[in-house]
Amino acid sequence: MQAISHIVAGTDFSAEADLAVHRAASISKALGAKLHLIHVVHPLDLYAGSELSFSFQTHYQQAQQEIVKTQIDTLAFKLREQFNIAVEAATRIGRAHTEVSNYAEQVHAGLIVAGAQGQHTLVEKLLGSTSARLMAVSKSAILIVKNKDITTPPYRHVIAAVNFLAGAENVPTMTRKIAPDAHIEGLLIFDTNQEAHMYKAGMNETLLQQYRTQALADADRKLSAIFNEQALGKKVSRTILSGYPSQSICSHAEVQHADLIALGKNEKSGLENWLLGSVSKGVTYAAECDVLLAN
Repeated sequence: MQAISHIVAGTDFSAEADLAVHRAASISKALGAKLHLIHVVHPLDLYAGSELSFSFQTHYQQAQQEIVKTQIDTLAFKLREQFNIAVEAATRIGRAHTEVSNYAEQVHAGLIVAGAQGQHTLVEKLLGSTSARLMAVSKSAILIVKNKDITTPPYRHVIAAVNFLAGAENVPTMTRKIAPDAHIEGLLIFDTNQEAHMYKAGMNETLLQQYRTQALADADRKLSAIFNEQALGKKVSRTILSGYPSQSICSHAEVQHADLIALGKNEKSGLENWLLGSVSKGVTYAAECDVLLAN
């Protein structure tokens, strides 16, 4: 995996966005990466019922960009002074997920950082629109910041959940880049749905137990190969639990007082639809801590 030399952080200048921006700046400083700030102005013609003239819309959007440019340039200056890092500011007009994703690809960003608000307000909006779409279209890893501590302390305990599909080996590697001093707990959730289907199909308890024993042994071997001290350092452990993936991941993270959950993101359409429609989206919505989606 290539080193992260560029990080993109989206902002709407809200308190929640400030948390994401400060986390992005902290990571940029630790990695020696350049931070790119971006704000996307929403075009008036995307609002339902908008019947304003094209010239008015153009004038409005240009005026908004000028106002935003002053704000984002001021924020960039403050971050340069506070973190002693390189910061570039940009504004765009369009759909947020498209513009942020395109900009990240343009600057070869290895990470996009986005914020989320209260559990029943902006998170629903984000996961229903910007963040969910960003997860689907972005080629970069995505960090969604939910921790409310503005001091952005370094991550200390990370739950890195994997499923052994393509790209699983990237999860611990990306996690270690983002959380160099954290304890990384490799987690596999043995999905009880599969056993339930086998039971309904007529598999008896003896065969089911044999399957379970073999599957757990294989999982432990694969988990040990991915999460090993040689690659990740001594602060690493492995856990296998049974349950429903998204719920079990979030529950375990809460019990362990984890401050970051890391998940894999596969680009194959079928798997991606499954991940984003279930595990990744479910974890991102329900988690109390930050969530990292690694490619």
